[in-house]
Amino acid sequence: MKLKWTRIASLVVITLAAIAEPILVHAKAVEKELFPVDLVLSDKKHDLTYPSIAGTHLVYNEHYIGDFSVVRVPVDQPDMQGKRVDATMLNEALREGVALSNGGIGYTSNRIGPISAWFWQGHGDVHVAIANMALFRGGLIPWHLNATADASIWCFDASLQKIRHNQLLNEFARLPNRELIGQDWRIYNSNYSIYNTVYRDTKTGTKNKLDSPYLFIFKRSNSELSMIPNAFGGAFSPDGKKIVFVREVNGNYDLWMQDIDGTGLTQLTTDTYGEFEPAFSPDGKKIAFVSNRDSKGNVRYTSLYVMDIASGEITRITNAPRATDGGVTWKDMHTLIFHSNRDLKKPQSKTISDWNLWQVEIN
Repeated sequence: MKLKWTRIASLVVITLAAIAEPILVHAKAVEKELFPVDLVLSDKKHDLTYPSIAGTHLVYNEHYIGDFSVVRVPVDQPDMQGKRVDATMLNEALREGVALSNGGIGYTSNRIGPISAWFWQGHGDVHVAIANMALFRGGLIPWHLNATADASIWCFDASLQKIRHNQLLNEFARLPNRELIGQDWRIYNSNYSIYNTVYRDTKTGTKNKLDSPYLFIFKRSNSELSMIPNAFGGAFSPDGKKIVFVREVNGNYDLWMQDIDGTGLTQLTTDTYGEFEPAFSPDGKKIAFVSNRDSKGNVRYTSLYVMDIASGEITRITNAPRATDGGVTWKDMHTLIFHSNRDLKKPQSKTISDWNLWQVEIN
């Protein structure tokens, strides 16, 4: 039976409003994208993480159950079959892929000794060892490998705490937590390195039971190995003169920068919550990074941001409410490539357990 509009219309409206109110209160609207994101590369079977770009080459890490490989593809044609650095022996894992401007590929491997750092030169079959015998003897477990585009200077971090050192040896080829594949910054924090259904927020005052790691810088020209205390996740400026890194103080993570020679130490961020995984822009004037500042320290909900170094101005780039965006790198001055657990069909509103590569235009 059809209802007719009568004098009781106002009562109907009031009744409907009363019914609708709790729905409106509890519903969560999908946030409008700050800058639209586009899928770059996905694989139903593999996790694709931590893209690295140099010249015309894109390098990323590929993971499937217990297999770790590093892949290089053209930046503008990432779906093409590229160069792969695969395991050459049983139980070997290859991680921490780094793109070099001549087409070379940096990576870490457990093929010789505990874990050591290497790079393929971009031609032939020769793979060159990075750093010194401390790596081959197991004194240092290199993590977060990075380099200048010409491969002249490398950096990595390592834990000198015996218990965590031994744990990382075991975790290199057998991660205890799939989340860590896309949130590698968590490995040095006792609150986040082991899977939990609910994590403590990353904010000032959160106690970390693990010792701080050390950041190492290695110059291939003279085999000089220098060390920065309480630092990890280093990235070089395009001219190779500066390094930006992450430092944890009293439970919070901020970005710091200094000259390679040890001078000019500067704290770039002072937010209550965490900043991680920095990357210099091609002109060296900006830094892209990952943060959970807008989720108030929630470990799983991270977004991309860009800082103008001269002014200190920070711009939020992505804002999917429940996404874990990370591993940001610059394709050019206007494009960022990153990994995320966004849903392929509804990237702004849903997430999945897989990691894929995405890009965002910021101009």
